[in-house]
Amino acid sequence: MDRAPHQSPRPNDVAIRRPGGTSIDEQQRRLNADIKVPRVRLVDADGTQVGIVALAQALRRARELDLDLVEVAPQADPPVCRIMDWGKAKYEEEQKQKEARKRQNQIAVKEIKMRPKISDNDYGTKSGHVRRFLEAGSKVRASIMFRGREMTHTELGLRLLDRLADDMAELATVEAAPKVDGRNMVMVLAPLKTKPKPDEAKPEATPDDADASSSQDASA
Repeated sequence: MDRAPHQSPRPNDVAIRRPGGTSIDEQQRRLNADIKVPRVRLVDADGTQVGIVALAQALRRARELDLDLVEVAPQADPPVCRIMDWGKAKYEEEQKQKEARKRQNQIAVKEIKMRPKISDNDYGTKSGHVRRFLEAGSKVRASIMFRGREMTHTELGLRLLDRLADDMAELATVEAAPKVDGRNMVMVLAPLKTKPKPDEAKPEATPDDADASSSQDASA
């Protein structure tokens, strides 16, 4: 009798085994009747550590509160389960992730373009724009545009971008070093994190300092 050749499981067929022998996706939590272990370490809805109880008792407690029994630490022995409103918890987590993505996308990238032989007056105007962008919290993509034979003197563009980086050193750091991109040379500046002002960093006067000051006034 011919036997079918042995086949190794495909990557998509490999499942994660959790306590109780049930195969579930790694990112999926087991809820209520999907939990298949005899005992759990129960955390009540208010965060109280109830302790180890029978699964049936934990499910009954969740039903009494009209909430869900959620497996939060399946790797523990026994698994840790918490009573909670799973729909509400999942919604709040999604909102937090949405806000985090929104904050990440709030950092705008402004672009400033210059020629390698820019005049000092024009450079002052352009660098003023860069300064305002950085002070507003935006990144700046500085581009030097070369035309014709100017491509044979890219060192002029590098010199100009280095000058800009030095002029903005108190406001920004070079996130992307100057590099040639087609007929342009590009550098990205990112605003520095705000630091406390020197006055804010001064230590408060101590009672001993006050006494010493009073003594000096009296002797004067």
